[in-house]
Amino acid sequence: MSLVAKKTIIIPPVMRAIVERAGYAPAVRVGDLVYVVGQVGRSDDLEVIADPATQFARAWENVRIVLEAAGCSFADMIDVTTYHVDMARHMDVFRAVKNRLVPREGYAWTRIGVSELAHPGLLVEIKCVAAAP
Repeated sequence: MSLVAKKTIIIPPVMRAIVERAGYAPAVRVGDLVYVVGQVGRSDDLEVIADPATQFARAWENVRIVLEAAGCSFADMIDVTTYHVDMARHMDVFRAVKNRLVPREGYAWTRIGVSELAHPGLLVEIKCVAAAP
């Protein structure tokens, strides 16, 4: 059986609007691994949140929502990649928000500086891989 036949698409109910608009799944589970697509800090009406700390917290909340829909939690993450616009300016705030919301150990974390993300005003995109319990 091919790997493609074994995948499960994860779409939390609160993310149906973005799935319909953007055309991608928030996560895909293959075997015991859950691949969470990059999550950003948008309001419920899909507007970019201007305040950096609030935007970062919402991006992590979106990761949490997707992980939960896949039967996982932050504790199940094994690899995290964050993409940052103006990383030097915002990393202290991002790290403070992350340390408040997410366990500090148990996963690899790669930070990448980028010139822009999908929409103006986005400062971070967070993607991860989790091992389902």
